[in-house]
Amino acid sequence: MKYFLAIIGGGPAGYTAAEKASKAGKDVILFEQNAVGGTCLNVGCIPTKSLLYGAKQYYNATHAQKYGVTAENVAFDFAAMQKRKTIVVRKLVAGIKQRLNNEHCTLVSGFAQVENRTDEMVTISCNGEIYEAENLMICTGSTNFVPPIPGIQDNPAVWDSTDALAATELPKSIIIVGGGVIGMEFATLYHELGVPVTVIEALPTILPNLDQEVVAVLADKYKKAGINILTSTKVESIDGGKVTANGEVYEAEKILISVGRRANLKGLEALNDLELNRGAIIIDDFGKTNLPNVYACGDVTGKIMLAHVASRQAEVAVGRMLKQIPLQRIAYNAIPSVVYTNPEIASVGMTEQQVRDFYTEMEGEAGLAKAGGVEHFYEVKKLPMTFSGRFMAENEGETGLCKMIVDSRQHTILGVHMIGNPCSEFIGAASVAVRMGYTVPELEQVIFPHPTVSEILHEVL
Repeated sequence: MKYFLAIIGGGPAGYTAAEKASKAGKDVILFEQNAVGGTCLNVGCIPTKSLLYGAKQYYNATHAQKYGVTAENVAFDFAAMQKRKTIVVRKLVAGIKQRLNNEHCTLVSGFAQVENRTDEMVTISCNGEIYEAENLMICTGSTNFVPPIPGIQDNPAVWDSTDALAATELPKSIIIVGGGVIGMEFATLYHELGVPVTVIEALPTILPNLDQEVVAVLADKYKKAGINILTSTKVESIDGGKVTANGEVYEAEKILISVGRRANLKGLEALNDLELNRGAIIIDDFGKTNLPNVYACGDVTGKIMLAHVASRQAEVAVGRMLKQIPLQRIAYNAIPSVVYTNPEIASVGMTEQQVRDFYTEMEGEAGLAKAGGVEHFYEVKKLPMTFSGRFMAENEGETGLCKMIVDSRQHTILGVHMIGNPCSEFIGAASVAVRMGYTVPELEQVIFPHPTVSEILHEVL
């Protein structure tokens, strides 16, 4: 049987594309080597959040006295947390399989390899069988990057994120190499469950891609809470549970390596004319590669490694394949992101530094000098989250921050950055404002329900 679309990889990009194309009546075959749902569902977003929620419940119980509640003999069962995590993942995987259960979608379990490609047909082998399709979508995702640090290989003390999620017992202490999103979420998990944590980050700050005024709030809280955060610190070597960094030696039972991910190109060797950039597949606004009938979506493109970006890329790419009008593009300037620390960080749009860099490039030194500095071109509006009554009622001892960056001439909203629970639940509203180019007067007309923490988006105006 010849298929309209062959998809390699059953993560958020792959299963979204399969569902959309098959619902349109096109015959689709989806190859997945491991488990449907990909990294996010099986060894990433969902299991991490399940464990983090359990840790938060324990943390809240042990700090309940500030709300007038006394809880005695509070304890947690990490094995039970892990069991619940597994059940959550299993149910969600079953749900995805059910969504793909239709006459136009075929799911094949196994490692898929591209054997040949012409502009009319792509040939793929899997489990000794040969399959043909008019179009190919590469959704092979990414893998944990292993830095070339002496002593890291074949070291039983060293974990990656997959190892950490599979552990049935907590380590007695842990060093986390890498202060990005994954590293700081694991730092939160272990700290709230009473594990001594040291975070080592080579750059001058943790969470370097986020607005640094917001990050500073989290860093200050975590340092005061006892998390040892070392920035501008480069790991030189690892020996068992000992880490040498900037000439100092740090020791823990486990060392979690969390320094990013790299595009997974295994099985694509036959596509030797596929254009890459720094090991990731280059795509246009519609997910098309330089090869006429080959598309790529998700982490393998190296753009923004988030599950919701992968899903949207897949929707756009399938729409392009089906020649749906109007053709849609992805608004990369309005991608929301969340860091599930405690408190949460949620962002969309440009950070203040990105805004400064943008206007500096656009106006040039002469333009900046004439205007009196780059600050002339944008305005920062910010308030503590405590201006929200609901936030005050539910976040005793927390201050939080809501920061909005606005173009001074057009009054359009360029970026929104928040820290404070539960900002992840309403960053979508800010995403709409950035995506649609709302001005401050337009957002002022939006009515937010009272009392909710989301009102801060109105208050900050």
